[in-house]
Amino acid sequence: MDASRMPPSPASPSLPAPGVWHAFGLIALYFALQLAIGGLVSLVAGLLAVLRHGGAITDVVHVGRAWLVDPASSAIAVMVTLLLAAACTVRLVRHRWPVLWSVGRLPGLGFTPPPQALMYVVAAALGVLMPLVGGMLTQWLAQGHEVSQDIKQLGAHIPLPLRVPLALLVVTLGPLVEELLFRGVLLSAIARHAGNAWAVVLTAALFACVHLPDLSFLWYALPNLALLGLVLGWLRVQSGSIWPAVLAHGMNNLLAVVSWFVMAPGK
Repeated sequence: MDASRMPPSPASPSLPAPGVWHAFGLIALYFALQLAIGGLVSLVAGLLAVLRHGGAITDVVHVGRAWLVDPASSAIAVMVTLLLAAACTVRLVRHRWPVLWSVGRLPGLGFTPPPQALMYVVAAALGVLMPLVGGMLTQWLAQGHEVSQDIKQLGAHIPLPLRVPLALLVVTLGPLVEELLFRGVLLSAIARHAGNAWAVVLTAALFACVHLPDLSFLWYALPNLALLGLVLGWLRVQSGSIWPAVLAHGMNNLLAVVSWFVMAPGK
C-alpha cells in the first residue's frame, strides 16, 4: 500500500488534530524549556554553593556559570534539563490530544505498535545505515572542513558513571520527544494541508534547520539531517506507528555516543 495515500483518521470534534501553529509553538516551547530549566539549574547550583561556602547573593549567577564549566556538572545539568523538558512536553501533548495519541494513521500521533513487526527490523537497519551514508555525504560536501557535533563532544570528558546515564537519555528520551514533536505533531499538522508525502519532505527540512545550531550552522550538514528526517518521516507514515521512527532515531544517536566510550578516557 502506498503510505502517502493512506486516508487520515477522523479527529475528535472536541479535540481537533494539531494545527501548524500548534506544532511550531510546541517545538519552540520545548527548546525554550531547555533554556529555562538549564538556567534554573545553574542558579540553584550557584545559590547552594554560595550558601555552603559563603559569599554575596550577587555572586549566585557567576558561581552558577562557573559550576557549569565542570564536565560532570554540565552532564548533570543536561540530564535534569532533558528529563524535565521532555516530561513537560510529553504530558502537554498527551493532555491536549488524548484521542489522537494512539491513532496510527495521520493525523494520529502514532503511539501504537506497527501492524508489521518487521518495521522494527527495517527501522533498526536504517538507523545504523543513515549515519554512515549521511556522514559520507557531509564529508563530501565539507571538502575537508571539520564537522563537529555537540552530541559527540558532550560526553567527551565527563566521568564514566555520568556518561552511561547521559548516553541512555540521548539514545532513548531524546529521540522519543523529538519524534513526538516532528513526526507526531508537526507531521500530522502539515499532512492535513499538504498530504503525507509533502508533510514528510517539509518536516524533514524543518528538522534539519532546527538542528543546525548543534553543528555550528555548517550548511553542508543540512543534507545529512534532511536525509535522516526523510527516512524517519517515511518510517512513521509507512508503518502507521511512531515507534519505528523512534527506534531509528535512537540507533542514529547511539552511533554518535559510541565515541564517548571508544575515544573518551574513563574517569
